[in-house]
Amino acid sequence: MAHRGSEGALSPAPLLQLATAHWAFKTFAVANELDLFTRMSGTPGTTPEQLAEDAGIEHRPAEMLLTACASLGLLTKEGGRYRNSPLAEEFLVRGKRYYFGGFVRMQDRLIYPAYARLGDAVRQNRPTAYDPERQTSMYETADPAIMESFWGAMHSLSTITASALADAFDFRPFRRLLDVGGGSAAFDVELCRRYPHLGATVYDLPLIVEIARRNIEEAGLGDRIGTVAGDFFKDEALPENHDVILLSMILHGESEASNREILHKCRAALSRGGVLLVSELLVNDDKTGPPPAALMNMTMLVATEGGRNYTAAEYEAMLDEAGFRRIETVPLNGLGANGLIVGHAA
Repeated sequence: MAHRGSEGALSPAPLLQLATAHWAFKTFAVANELDLFTRMSGTPGTTPEQLAEDAGIEHRPAEMLLTACASLGLLTKEGGRYRNSPLAEEFLVRGKRYYFGGFVRMQDRLIYPAYARLGDAVRQNRPTAYDPERQTSMYETADPAIMESFWGAMHSLSTITASALADAFDFRPFRRLLDVGGGSAAFDVELCRRYPHLGATVYDLPLIVEIARRNIEEAGLGDRIGTVAGDFFKDEALPENHDVILLSMILHGESEASNREILHKCRAALSRGGVLLVSELLVNDDKTGPPPAALMNMTMLVATEGGRNYTAAEYEAMLDEAGFRRIETVPLNGLGANGLIVGHAA
């Protein structure tokens, strides 16, 4: 929306906000890197002098960082001391259930440098987060500590999205869920908690399945949620004996041709009456937004060889070609997804 000044003249204020958006992110990322919010949790707060001493930095940057974080709503100030805001205390303190710092760290270390070369990605139509001639994804050589922290953050984000999925789709008629590319098992844990009759299988790469197993055991659901290590491109078929398959935030990372291959394998794994669920951040059909999906689309440009965020109509066409029927798109109010495409195995 255009911004107009007091006299109705068009203002460049929105452009200024876009041009300086990195100021806020990098401030946030550095505060997270210094564990500022974890340091302050459970304390009466801190002063610039105390932060300088604790973090081993000088007074000037310590004061600047605290001031900037307060301006962003990450800190509050009272009696000369800075404290975590409720938002920071809930999501930016290590050890909290929904710790978000791992996601911030991954964005800062892997995605932000790739965006610095976004022009190259646009001109060359190839990722800048990694060299596709030397590795298969940007995660292949990433620091294991960063990835462990990242998966922790994704677990909490996915749990919130899974709660939205549990509200949007009725799992009561189904008995066994196959979570293809199930990651940390966040969806499976949340859905099995919401639907006590439901069992699930997490199907993912061996390294990721190990993370899923830890989360499943921690949730006390080892008797209802199993894991199968595999690769949906290399394996000839997906695990069978499931009546509902979930693809959550998987297809946006792949080309349309690869997605058709995955969807055909999903259809083959489902018996008549089974259902496929595709949970994604959808670009609208006229391709004008919304910003979260449209900008994540740009992230797919720097982070994958063929991935992009698709529209509901594009997904529906892919499901139809794979043999699914009675296809519909349901709105989804999740952090990681805004739509659910449902296809039935006729």
